[in-house]
Amino acid sequence: MKRLFLVFFVSFTAIIARAQTADEVYNQYLDFNLARLQGEGKALSIGQDIIPNADKLKEKMRISFFYSIGNLFKNEGQSVKAIEYYEKVAAAVPDYYVVHRALGYLYLKNADAISEKLNAAKSDINENKRLTILYIAAGKKALPHLEKAQACDPSDETLSIIKMLYRNTKDTQGAATLNSRLKAMSKTCIDLLDDK
Repeated sequence: MKRLFLVFFVSFTAIIARAQTADEVYNQYLDFNLARLQGEGKALSIGQDIIPNADKLKEKMRISFFYSIGNLFKNEGQSVKAIEYYEKVAAAVPDYYVVHRALGYLYLKNADAISEKLNAAKSDINENKRLTILYIAAGKKALPHLEKAQACDPSDETLSIIKMLYRNTKDTQGAATLNSRLKAMSKTCIDLLDDK
């Protein structure tokens, strides 16, 4: 009887502790949003404290949190961290084109950096080949995200970049089918995340 009571007590305590932890994370999430909306510098710090426990937030809150923390990392020049959290949002809400635009431009930034090195290495054939492979890979990472953003929120600048990437990567088939893909993608666009 004592063992049964002990097991019950430990289980009950664990459930209570978990609920309190979830409440604490939720309260941190509210503090994070308030600090972020007020433009306080401590928002990133609060967000970093939430990251290890983000799984305790409800799914929609967690997705919204990942997008917001991604923005803060991007604004701090931490592209790798921003991409990590933006990718989680894109996986969870694939039609949320706003995150695709952010990802597309961050991946484009990587492609542009490789392009500069590529231009500087024109005389070194082996380095040129290596950098060309890296550039094509970076361009192909940027393209699907830029295309989703273009389909949902057309922009001459984004369209020009997409066409340039297809030219530079010599992907004539992708360029030829661009308009039909954009039209299909434009039918499923989400422009706001709901955290409720």
